[in-house]
Amino acid sequence: MRRIDVTERRARLGVRHRLAVAARADGPAEVAHDLVALHSTDPSSVYVAIWARTNGGSVRDVEHALYEDRTLIRLLGMRRTVFVTTLDVAPVLQAACSDAVAARERRKLLGFLAASDVADDEEGVRAWLAETEDIAVRALAARGESTAAELAGDDARLSTKVVLSAGKDYEGTQKVASRLLLLLAAEGRAVRGRPRGSWTSHQYRWAPLTYWFPGGLAHWDTHRAEEELARRWLRAFGPATADDLRWWAGWTKSQVKRVLTEVKPVEVDLGGGTTGLLLPDDLEETAPPEPWAALLPALDSTPMGWHERGWFLGEHGPRLFDRAGNIGPSLWWDGRVVGGWAQDRSGEIVCRFLEDVGADARAAVRREAERLAVPLGEVRLSARTRGRTWLEDELAL
Repeated sequence: MRRIDVTERRARLGVRHRLAVAARADGPAEVAHDLVALHSTDPSSVYVAIWARTNGGSVRDVEHALYEDRTLIRLLGMRRTVFVTTLDVAPVLQAACSDAVAARERRKLLGFLAASDVADDEEGVRAWLAETEDIAVRALAARGESTAAELAGDDARLSTKVVLSAGKDYEGTQKVASRLLLLLAAEGRAVRGRPRGSWTSHQYRWAPLTYWFPGGLAHWDTHRAEEELARRWLRAFGPATADDLRWWAGWTKSQVKRVLTEVKPVEVDLGGGTTGLLLPDDLEETAPPEPWAALLPALDSTPMGWHERGWFLGEHGPRLFDRAGNIGPSLWWDGRVVGGWAQDRSGEIVCRFLEDVGADARAAVRREAERLAVPLGEVRLSARTRGRTWLEDELAL
């Protein structure tokens, strides 16, 4: 079994994740394509992730790719998480991950509707949902873009309130238009479009998927899509373990076993008794890039791409991850995490090293912080979609 050491893994990370200076991408679509998909639970993460991997990036560049040129699309994907990806990858993600998410969302909504007494029996609830989602699809198409609140005002059915978590201490209500838009997005029929506020806003306007795909998403057989997604992930994140793939894709162990049987990756020794996987045509060594520094955003796709992160994270996890397992802003030097960063009360980027990295690394990090400050301008990033990490709290003082 071939041995792949940590040095090789870090060299691959720097090159394939477009973080080494010489490997930076030409634009947003290239970044998203090479990383398979970019985390978008926090919308600002997409922008900062792209700026870290391109030269001279701007808010305008990313917005153009998302909303005008539409070479990028935002969709619900792995682990019921919102991602931004390219148009060639979107149909693969839909069939490999999103369709299963959508099925669960539909069952959940049917349960909410039943608890809200919109009909007398199960058949009636299903009929009510079918009629109401047809109303929602037509209303969204007529508007072109719409918020959930605007859509709810177009038809009385869409403003029907459903009970969420009936009987629980946290029971609440929500207009059915909001739940329907989530379902339509999971099914690949609606898309989160341009936000209502700035590029950091979490409140989206919704649009029909046909704005990005006039003929709808290309159909992929579920099994073939899972295999294609695994190949793309291995190309970007390999060598990695079967457990890494299971966690990243949100699949079951049996799904991963079936997929790997078809993909037939090569087993490699990652040290410490750990077996990694590589595509059969991806065994050549990577020429090590020049040492590089990077300031990556919270929830960045690189540190969130593996379940086992010790080879690049070391012992820094407790200070950089929140209680839910989400990473905050991380500081990188030559393929490994060496600290974190945040904005202080004045908005200035503040970096904190968690180990001694030397003068060259500190100077490189300082240059990256200055480079990031240009597109950020006066914008303040927040941790609204996650808990703040211990290090963020310390640096934000």
